[in-house]
Amino acid sequence: MTKVVPVILCGGAGTRLWPLSRAKYPKQFVEFEKGENLFKTTVARARKLVHCKPIIVCNEAHKYYAQRNLNELSQESQIIVEPFSRNTAPAIAVGALTAYESDKDAILFVMPSDHAIQGEEIFKRALKQAVNLAERNYLVTFGITPNKPETGYGYIQGGDSIDNLGFKVEKFIEKPKRENAEGMINQGGYYWNSGMFVFKARVFLEEIKQFNPSIYNCCYEAMEGITENNGFISPKNEYYEMCPSDSIDYSVMEKTKKAAVVPLNIMWNDLGSWSSFHKVGKKDENGNVRVGDTLLLETTGSYIHSTNQIIATIGMRDVAVVADKDAVLVSSLNRVQEVKTIVKYLKEKKRNEANLPPVVHRPWGTYESLARGECYQTKRIIVFPGQCLSLQLHHHRSEHWTIVKGTAEITLGDSVREYSKNQSIYIPVETIHRLKNNTSDNVILIEVQCGDYLGEDDIVRLEDIYNRA
Repeated sequence: MTKVVPVILCGGAGTRLWPLSRAKYPKQFVEFEKGENLFKTTVARARKLVHCKPIIVCNEAHKYYAQRNLNELSQESQIIVEPFSRNTAPAIAVGALTAYESDKDAILFVMPSDHAIQGEEIFKRALKQAVNLAERNYLVTFGITPNKPETGYGYIQGGDSIDNLGFKVEKFIEKPKRENAEGMINQGGYYWNSGMFVFKARVFLEEIKQFNPSIYNCCYEAMEGITENNGFISPKNEYYEMCPSDSIDYSVMEKTKKAAVVPLNIMWNDLGSWSSFHKVGKKDENGNVRVGDTLLLETTGSYIHSTNQIIATIGMRDVAVVADKDAVLVSSLNRVQEVKTIVKYLKEKKRNEANLPPVVHRPWGTYESLARGECYQTKRIIVFPGQCLSLQLHHHRSEHWTIVKGTAEITLGDSVREYSKNQSIYIPVETIHRLKNNTSDNVILIEVQCGDYLGEDDIVRLEDIYNRA
């Protein structure tokens, strides 16, 4: 097979999967099963299908999640960091420009990072057909063979056959009403729009330049002369900010005469809601999908997910119960799409539960708030091997650090010394400090903050190896 470059898009917010998915911890990185997430699964799938170093396109807020997951998979990649979210057309455009810079004949295999797919051998055969069409300068999308009149997906109508490899696209259909979806299923020749594509980088760039020159020009200028820095490729802010925010379907696929569709008869789900997780999950004898510590009495047809504490239900039917450490969702399964309304309310009230997960990831490790009250907060902090916090100070709070595991090098003013398990240090207000982990094991500490303001923005970074200073 021709060398194909995967372009994996992971810019989605996944607000309908709250409370596990948050604005700064979207669904593709959430561990719905221990040690596994959708991003890792997508990267592993791409590696099996095309055996080529992928291009990852992600948001600024999520770049370290992507990098850490790729390191865990021992997967080399190029990571393009969007300074602003700009929908799929610009994301694919910067990926295409990057691939084209290295190989003028590059064929891209574009896929979202948050879909559930089963049927690898069928997919491999369909991909081979799509690459064959891409070599003939078609812009190819995969159309999922529908098994019911789904109203939550867009549809593609296939037209004339192209040498038994696929079909020319007759038209794209927005998410239909149920009666229209039923009509398309009965008629045949219609497919769910999967959001996965195969095409030459050159051909895609030519088409987007023709049909949406603003996107092309902004992306071209944003990527001109860009080099990799600390493992990341960052488009220039001033040009990317001006880029229109449009989907690939609207910008290119609905306008081009080169669109083709390859049918794909596999299990596919975009996992856009908790009902989707119930649909694809392994069910018990009562039709329940259970994740984590659960006790279900006379409960049927439900999705119950616990990340920490036990969830017990009695006499429930067709519900979703999802519990994180700081928030619990209870909803009828047929109304879980409305979770985005709750997220909108939480954002309007500036509640942390809308944006930050209980365990917050940083490039150096993680922190978790254990207790908070008037003028104090307690955190559990983990610093990964070889990582360090920025050299910093705080204007409004003092801190007490107690090491509970490992050995850390701590800077306090002009002093630098090592602290180990059971040792503590007091950091007064406006005192320069830093913690380094020079060992091969995690350092774990308990931090107690005291002060009249405890916000995360009360950090003055003087030096930072992650370029946040």
